[in-house]
Amino acid sequence: MAKLRLEITKGEEIRYISHLDYASAIERAIIRAKLPAAYSEGFNPHMKLSFASALAVGVTSQAEYMDIEFKKEVNLGEGVRRIAAALPPGIMVKSAKYMPASVPALMAIVNLATYDVIVPFRVGEFVSVEESIRRFNETQEVLYTRETPKGRKEIEVKQYIARPIIAIQQDSLVKLAIDIKITQTGSIKPGEILELLVDMFELAVDRDRALINRTGLYVANDKTRVNPIEL
Repeated sequence: MAKLRLEITKGEEIRYISHLDYASAIERAIIRAKLPAAYSEGFNPHMKLSFASALAVGVTSQAEYMDIEFKKEVNLGEGVRRIAAALPPGIMVKSAKYMPASVPALMAIVNLATYDVIVPFRVGEFVSVEESIRRFNETQEVLYTRETPKGRKEIEVKQYIARPIIAIQQDSLVKLAIDIKITQTGSIKPGEILELLVDMFELAVDRDRALINRTGLYVANDKTRVNPIEL
């Protein structure tokens, strides 16, 4: 058995497909590439591939990570070439590396996601945007109510914010750089942060026109952050 780790993208072309459809597109590409993918045993066998962190619908990414298990090792360059040729528009292979069989699962080790949120600001001066972000950053506790089909859940947001949000003006747009912790017990979505910034901190932006892009996934501690390919 061999485990291949890929760094891939989710581009504008497929912004609005679900994570399940995203995974299915990659699985079909592996089949078309005629690579020796390993499958689980049992009544309903499935391809052995796993991801670091599911991406929300409508969010793009320049740094997604996935592991594929092969029955046998194939030449790295040839394997990547065949996968890349079979992938649909919007998914590109950026790097690849064979990992030891004992390496922990991606979901068990990736604990930080970074995002850029680019959104038009509505009225007034950029100083009002900076003031809203300043108040959010300086507030010790921020509660967000997440509503799901299973009910309502109150989340303390600041426990998941890895560093203060940074706001940068780009002509009539605002770029928010947001670093979010991923924990075994949960996390917060960048879209949810934008929602509460508008509703609770009077951020004067048009959130319905926001473009959210995941810029990185990392294994991080107080001193360092490395992406899963670098391990």
